[in-house]
Amino acid sequence: MAKDYIGYKQLTDAALRGVVREALRRAEKQGLIGSHHFRITFKTHFPGVEIPGFLREQYPDEMTVILQHQFWGLKVKDDQFEVTLSFRKVPATLTIPFSALTAFVDPGVQFGLQFRGEPDEAGEGEHKPAMLPHPQAPEQQPTAEAAKSAEAAEKQPAPPGEVVSLDSFRKK
Repeated sequence: MAKDYIGYKQLTDAALRGVVREALRRAEKQGLIGSHHFRITFKTHFPGVEIPGFLREQYPDEMTVILQHQFWGLKVKDDQFEVTLSFRKVPATLTIPFSALTAFVDPGVQFGLQFRGEPDEAGEGEHKPAMLPHPQAPEQQPTAEAAKSAEAAEKQPAPPGEVVSLDSFRKK
């Protein structure tokens, strides 16, 4: 296979993270309208992630947060976003770089993206985006089960006609 000097995987990844950024910017400006709400999964030890120690201890690898009814101070920048959520009735501000995301789902409109690190031919890690299968009902609090269900969805074969992989269109 010919070497990709343009970097299509990185371009696709950046474009899909831009979709997440723009969705959050719209929520920042106008709030969440209709049935829209976001389930966001991210790596807790990724450089630039700022979360309270008790959350990092409870979620040592990955954490899922829900932006639906009770979130405050959403601030979206080019490379990260900041939001305040309540954990055990204690407000906590989280700063999450877009590059730390592993999944983004808007169950209200059955939309989802998944970002997972996969080594390329040279053995270097990079994120490869994929569409998530139809999301389930939203959870009310961030849980480890939500992160595990996202991982399980990744491992299960997708129902025919619902998920399109970009790899299927590439020449091999």
